[in-house]
Parts: sequence; C-alpha cells; structure tokens
Amino acid sequence: MTDTIEHHLTDALLMAYSAGTLPEAFNLTVATHVSMCDECRARLGAFDTIGGALIEDCIETDVAPDSLDATLELINNPAKASEPVGASRASDCILPAPLRDYIGGDLSAVKWKPVGMGVKQAILPTSKEATARLLFIPAGAAVPDHGHRGTELTLVLQGAFADETDRFARGDIEVADEDLNHTPVADIGADCICLAATDAPLRFKGLLPRLMQPFLKI
Repeated sequence: MTDTIEHHLTDALLMAYSAGTLPEAFNLTVATHVSMCDECRARLGAFDTIGGALIEDCIETDVAPDSLDATLELINNPAKASEPVGASRASDCILPAPLRDYIGGDLSAVKWKPVGMGVKQAILPTSKEATARLLFIPAGAAVPDHGHRGTELTLVLQGAFADETDRFARGDIEVADEDLNHTPVADIGADCICLAATDAPLRFKGLLPRLMQPFLKI
C-alpha cells in the first residue's frame, strides 16, 4: 500500500542533492525519502534534467587516459551485493531500500544503544560534515524539548510522532532549522522509528539532556 505523505523535502534540499553538494548523512536521508515519495522523486527528476542541460553547456576538460576503460570495467563487472543471512524480503522490510542497502539489512541489522526512557539510537557511519542516526521512540514517549543550531531532517520509517508544528507519519519528513523548538512525542498506537540527520548539535533545554549530550553525540 502506498504511504500518504504530507510533508516533503524543500526545493533547496532536492537541488543540493541533485548537484551533489549535501553531506553524506543528508544524502542518505534524502535518498531514503525520495524512494518513498512519488512527488519528491518527480521534482528531483526535474532538477536532474535541468542540471544535465547545464552540464552540456560546460567547458570541456581533460580526463585521465584510462577513464573510459575504468568506467567500462565497472559496467561489465559490477560489485555483487550479497544479501545478509536472514534478511527479509522487500515486502516484509520496514527500512526502504537505500537505507537497507546502507546498513546491510533491515532492523535486525541495527545495533541499538539505549539513551534513556526507552528511547534507543544507532549512529550510522557517515562523513564528518553531518551525523545520521536511527531513533527508536516507544509509543507515547517524548524526545526532550530541544532547538537546533543548524538543520535537522527527520524521516519517519514506522509509526508517527507529533510536535508543536504538526503530525508526521511514515514517509513524512520534518525539516527543522534554528527557528524551531519542539518536543516530538510518538503516537500511542505504535513505536516510532525515524532516520534523523543533523549538521550541528541540538540545543536541549533540560539539564540532564545537556549533560548526556557529549556521550550520546546528539
């Protein structure tokens, strides 16, 4: 069944993704959302088309002599991705394909670490410019009240959460900036799992979250 997605990526993020200027953590989050969202996938395709037209007008430059041979070798002998033992069929997976491929499996491959109050996280290995993490928030639980020193992308993979701005369900993505202070609360009906990417530390109001912040790398 197709997810009804109401919250989408901004044009600025899609254009940056198309141009290849986003940090790895943001690329992963955008790619995962686009795989779930027909609207953002279509908009991205339009930006890719514009980018391709601009490239055609660029000044040509020299490339390495063996570039063509190297490219043909990659085409003729692609890396064979092996499915992890016990991996679920695509129809049974909670994680969309880009994220599943990135971590090497579905939720069973995630190495969760508790952060308190039943909330768990798994920090994903990405470049140092930004951080990506999976968050598990028990049904009805809240994430501590916080603001942002940069941009935070939060993509819902299971369940839903609500904050001061709106409700976000599977496939929805919240784009938060320095102007937003919120307290996300998972819906009562199901545990909430999200993919979150940040390019700067969060600003927690409570003393305990601030004390724990260096250890949790949030």
